Amino acid sequence: MPICRGTRPVSEIGAVRARNESAWLIPNNGSRVNHRLRADMRRYDQGEEVDVVIVGAGAGGGTLAQRLARAGWRTVVLDAGPFWNPDTDWVSDERGAHALFWTDPRQIGGTDPVPLGSNNSGRGVGGSMVHYAGYVPRFHPSDFRTRSTDGVGADWPISYRMLQPYYEQIEAELPVAGQDWPWGDPHTYPHRPHPIGGNGMIALKGAAELGIQMRVGPVAIPNGRFGNRPHCIYRGFCLQGCKVNAKASPLVTHIPDALAHGAEIRADSHVSRVLVDDRTARATGVEYYHAGVVRRQRAKAVVVAGYSIETPRLLLLSATKRYERGLGNDHDQLGRYLMVQGAPQVAGRFDDEIRMYKSPPPEVSSEQFYETDAAKPYKRGWSIQTVSPLPITWAEHVSAQGHWGKTLREYMRDYVHWATLGALCELLPQPDNRVTLADETDRHGLPVAHFAYSQCDNDRQLIDAATAVMQDILRAAGAEEVITIERYAHLVGGARMAACAQDGVVDAEHRVFGIDRLYVIDGSTLPTQGSANPALTIMALAARAADMMARHAAGRTSHDDDQQR
Repeated sequence: MPICRGTRPVSEIGAVRARNESAWLIPNNGSRVNHRLRADMRRYDQGEEVDVVIVGAGAGGGTLAQRLARAGWRTVVLDAGPFWNPDTDWVSDERGAHALFWTDPRQIGGTDPVPLGSNNSGRGVGGSMVHYAGYVPRFHPSDFRTRSTDGVGADWPISYRMLQPYYEQIEAELPVAGQDWPWGDPHTYPHRPHPIGGNGMIALKGAAELGIQMRVGPVAIPNGRFGNRPHCIYRGFCLQGCKVNAKASPLVTHIPDALAHGAEIRADSHVSRVLVDDRTARATGVEYYHAGVVRRQRAKAVVVAGYSIETPRLLLLSATKRYERGLGNDHDQLGRYLMVQGAPQVAGRFDDEIRMYKSPPPEVSSEQFYETDAAKPYKRGWSIQTVSPLPITWAEHVSAQGHWGKTLREYMRDYVHWATLGALCELLPQPDNRVTLADETDRHGLPVAHFAYSQCDNDRQLIDAATAVMQDILRAAGAEEVITIERYAHLVGGARMAACAQDGVVDAEHRVFGIDRLYVIDGSTLPTQGSANPALTIMALAARAADMMARHAAGRTSHDDDQQR
């Protein structure tokens, strides 16, 4: 397969080889190889039928594109946002990172609405991993069977063991740095842990006083140079995009390799409809907007990887005469069971300067409270991580306490004396927490998404318990004042993976029920969310799905590898 103009063979660009013996491209000088590659757009004529068109170039779509391109598939990826060049597009400024977020119109509702448009969404090639914290823990084995073991949530149609080898692949490819991990399925990481700063030292001190176990990492940031990626310089701007390209994201890892193996990335291409032949019940391509012009791309297979708001929205917008309620929605499951994690943050003030921003935000963490505790009145649990709000976000913390004017200015001048912890609480999937189409329309005249969210009693109990533990840790470390802010993090769900169409939108191989050659491969397919950041699990699911798709294309329909696990 021809390689896009401006590329060289992977062997000449400085590829590395992971433990799974799969090499991928590491761009010279950060994103500059990416910038040259993107100049050759629309290599496939729009009238030509490609093997697969993928909607979205984030954790799911980027990983899938890389693997299918390596397998020889003619692959086109469409992303509504730009193809970022960190050298020229990003700045070391908290406010300047606003362009990285998906800020197109959306509506929110429910009794506990979720603010959208900042840390829980992404815009552009690389998706929300461009501005994630770089934290990549695995889900626990228990996350895949919460209904069976705890009587809440839903069981996945796959097991942890089916996903385990893909966790290992992605951890090697990013690669991940961290201490040996004792929780869930105990394992080690490819790179040694990073040094920690003041925030991490405070967390370790307070946790030790209370007998709480903590570990450094895991972060998708090599400890040292890796290929042509530089060493982390601990500048603290992970959430604003890593300008030096030390932090892994599809933009600097899997997308360049996909391009080198013939994939095509079309940025600024907003997909408005998945095209389906009602007669054959088969996906045939997509319709999208680029530069104000409506275009079409025919494909033998269509993959939607737009994440938990835009994926349900797109499938609802793609309704046909045969599928009047949207694609994959014969049983009214599309858009339901959308989840967020309760993510309260607690900050403590210390006499010494902490300078919590001087490191990747998640320095140390604990999953000691991750599993259901039979002695507690609630099910499931939470994790604790250090977090490092930058000044604008810190001002939001302080103002949420009711401090304004002179008092707010005093807190801002005191910024370097504060340390902050954050929790990720497993809020339960509920059918009425869902995405539907609103009456309001976007710039293309398409109905925007309406996301309704309400907490249940179990959710509130988890958040309260996690907040109390974080307050105890900071006080045990010597904090003289403690403040708390309630917030959410990490959207997942909305196109649930299930054993049958009555319970979800896609099957165990990410195929949309009732429609041939239509897949959903992103965070929207997760039946539960655990208390872990979801990026690694989404990438692992995409890697597994790629293997499944390649096996089907080769005429193998059995799940030989999965059955052995």
